Amino acid sequence: MASKRQALVLQQKKGGIPPMGKQKAVAVAADAKNRRALGDIGNLVNARVVEGKIETQVNRPITRSFGAQLLANAQNAAAANKKSVTIQSDQADVKVCVKSAKKVAVKRKEKKNVEIIVISPDSNEEKKYEAGTCRKSSRKKATSLTSVLMARSKVACELSDKLKELVVDIDASDKENQLAVVDYVEDIYKYYKSVEHSCRPCDYMDSQVEINAKMRAVLVDWLIEVHHKFELMPETLYLTLYLLDLYLSTEMTPRKELQLVGVSAMLIASKYEEIWAPEVNDFICISDRTYTRELILRMEKRILDKLQWNLTVPTPYVFLVRFVKAAECDTEMKNMVFFFAELALMQYSLVSHCPSLVAAASVFAARCTIKKSPLWTETLKCHTGFSEQQLLDCTQILVNSHAAAAEGKLKVAYKKYSDEQFGAVALYPPATQMMEELTASKTVPRN
Repeated sequence: MASKRQALVLQQKKGGIPPMGKQKAVAVAADAKNRRALGDIGNLVNARVVEGKIETQVNRPITRSFGAQLLANAQNAAAANKKSVTIQSDQADVKVCVKSAKKVAVKRKEKKNVEIIVISPDSNEEKKYEAGTCRKSSRKKATSLTSVLMARSKVACELSDKLKELVVDIDASDKENQLAVVDYVEDIYKYYKSVEHSCRPCDYMDSQVEINAKMRAVLVDWLIEVHHKFELMPETLYLTLYLLDLYLSTEMTPRKELQLVGVSAMLIASKYEEIWAPEVNDFICISDRTYTRELILRMEKRILDKLQWNLTVPTPYVFLVRFVKAAECDTEMKNMVFFFAELALMQYSLVSHCPSLVAAASVFAARCTIKKSPLWTETLKCHTGFSEQQLLDCTQILVNSHAAAAEGKLKVAYKKYSDEQFGAVALYPPATQMMEELTASKTVPRN
């Protein structure tokens, strides 16, 4: 026994029979030869015996035709009536001939009826559509409320899109100009429109004892002349008239101090708007030394105290700049707009109107005078917020003022805009006839 063990040990050292036994060693060697790569793991299939030979089952990729074959086999097993299905190889087309198309109810655990749908190959469906064998549903499509609402909203969207196309983007050319603040300009003017009602003067002439609307017109005519002689900014003139009217609407003013209020208001507006404002001595000289330096400075302080030092307000000029841009005005049209705007400053009946309405009416009056077509565009309506009908009353006042300016006593604005420097736009014939036609079309005849 000892000799046999020694011999076995020697054979193991020389690479002979392993300690597990001869038969086990042969089996291990056979398995080692039959091992496959890791990529084949999971793809191994059971071998089946066919006529005494071992035939390995090969996995077939699931193509569209093969999937249709599998589905047809499953349906044949579940269906009561058998269907003849002819399946060719992968290279040939799959032809499915269905003798009877009956639906079979399959009972599940939830006892729900499931409809088995026969899926035919794409080629057969295409042939059916080409041959026109696909029948349309005999049911009439009922119009639902949702579809009606969607159709109406679509029409409304198309109308709004058309209006957007008609509105010109007036800020497109200023996108590179940082001073134009294109990103904020719409919000700025929305704010102006919201606060213009709270800071406008009221109708104050009934509360004044010694002054009237004609005296105010004389003062405004003189202030326009002073403004032009000093060559001040346009903003200064409009702010001056705002300070004048707001102070007169809150304070009883004697007749002898009316011009003093106007001079002090222009002094304040010049300090606020101008880079090089006129000095007090300039206003003393322009008023023919009627008032002293102390009187002017004292009135200046009274005005500021009454207004609580609030000078940042939307005047008509703020809206004029925007509306002129929306009207796409040339130089002639621009001069005509500012001519009507200065005529509006002299009209006391327009003091209580919103500055945006006065500015829009000035643009409309200018377009009527020059006979622009159309008189009012969608772009102007969008940016001003007013239609033609809303501007007719205010425009009528401006056109009548233009018609009376040539023969009136207060003609500083008329002379100023009759000069070639401003294109002599005041010499245009007034648009009285056109305003009569527009006013007649506005009135509705009574039955």
